[in-house]
Amino acid sequence: MLNSEAHPVCRLLAILAPAFAGRAGYFYERAGRRHQGGLSMGLVFLPELLYFIATEYKQEESRVNQPTRLQQDLADRIVQLVTEDGLAVGDILNENSLARRLEVSRTPVRGALLHLEGLGIVARRPNRGVELISIPRREKVTSAPATDEDEEWLVRIARDHRSGVLPQEISEVQVMRRYGLNRPIVQRVLSRLAELEMVERKPGYGWRFLAGTRDTATHDESYRFRIMVEPMGILEPGFRLEPTWIEQMRRLHEDTLGRPWLESSSVAFFEMNAAFHEGLAAASGNRFVHAAIRHQNQLRRFSQYDWKFGFERVVVNCREHLEMLDYLARDEREIASLLMRRHLERASHIRSRSGPDPG
Repeated sequence: MLNSEAHPVCRLLAILAPAFAGRAGYFYERAGRRHQGGLSMGLVFLPELLYFIATEYKQEESRVNQPTRLQQDLADRIVQLVTEDGLAVGDILNENSLARRLEVSRTPVRGALLHLEGLGIVARRPNRGVELISIPRREKVTSAPATDEDEEWLVRIARDHRSGVLPQEISEVQVMRRYGLNRPIVQRVLSRLAELEMVERKPGYGWRFLAGTRDTATHDESYRFRIMVEPMGILEPGFRLEPTWIEQMRRLHEDTLGRPWLESSSVAFFEMNAAFHEGLAAASGNRFVHAAIRHQNQLRRFSQYDWKFGFERVVVNCREHLEMLDYLARDEREIASLLMRRHLERASHIRSRSGPDPG
């Protein structure tokens, strides 16, 4: 077996291939497994090793740069905004403006724009911003996202943090050792958690969880607060909901009902659920209502990633959301408000054996 730390060829490769920094040890170890069985590791094999490592590096970079579900969803919504605003080729898209209109931070918007850049829809121009270089068709970016293997690790990390197995502050090395993962996967998963505002990078070294655990008392207080706020938000005088948003929510809920349920499906389900409640809060036109529901979703994120209620509860949740959307599409907000109150009251009474919070 090739010793990735001690072998002189590996040290030479580290000098000749600085672009592999941070990933070199991982690739050297895999290269060593490829070359075990008595083959000499002299310089005669250096070209083959460099080619092998470069191939592995490109494949890994491709996996790292795959858009997340959130980025795919935001890319689709950006395309909708381009169409609705009547933008033309050459117009500039502003990240800050998009983040405000989509009610998200700039980080996932930047990832969505990167995805659109890869599709040839936008291009980043120095000192100008992100330029629209082609008029997109919605179907170019709207597709059922493939199963994201990283979501299995998000579920595992959520469960371990919630149970206290993972401390409040962690390092990449700790995560690598605990789950047997390589550094690129750990970096990708932690970046995904940071994008969802579940962790943050500490100054200098390590990561810190931003969401705490939820006990029964916190669960009950949270639902009582939401029952006071969310139904009334629908009745706010400035309430306005875009038909395209209603259409998009219907599609996401119907897709959820039509897909096989896996343990890792809880990640996409919660993000859709959070987008539904945050979208209605934003539509209220009341910034305080919107901020409150964003905060509530943030507190619930880890507990709902560790989903314990099965697909039956998912079906009930989706059907109740779809019923509200039907009334909102007809601007029957009084009935939609009553349905929201009933929806939250029912959810507040559900408990799992492992803990509270059904969604």
